[in-house]
Amino acid sequence: MTARKTTSRASRRTAARQTRPLPGLGELEAAIMDVVWRTDDAVRVRDVLDELEPLRKPAYTTVMTVMDNLYRKGWLSRELDGRAYSYQATRDRIQAATDALRELLADSGDPAAALLHFARSATTAESRALTRGLKERGRRR
Repeated sequence: MTARKTTSRASRRTAARQTRPLPGLGELEAAIMDVVWRTDDAVRVRDVLDELEPLRKPAYTTVMTVMDNLYRKGWLSRELDGRAYSYQATRDRIQAATDALRELLADSGDPAAALLHFARSATTAESRALTRGLKERGRRR
């Protein structure tokens, strides 16, 4: 068994309900990635199955198959640990969201226009975040 964060099970479930699946992930894939992202260390299929919400209790083999699919898609890395694989996310949630945003922009047909449209319609908080990011980027150059 692997070590886990010391947050309560109830708070982990609340966090899981508040996040939306990223583009490119099915519902169960997103729930599994949420468990993996909330865990400090590598996880086994049994660890993930134990952490899924009570209303979502797929079979062990279903979780194993979905985790294998996530490995093949590049979302997870794995290492043989005894007779079972231990899995880890290949990127954190923020990087995955960034990659998904880039894909959405690329698929828009005119990424610059889509980005400008977003910037013009951004909320005050979103505008502040964009401004902060551009300032930080300017300092790194």
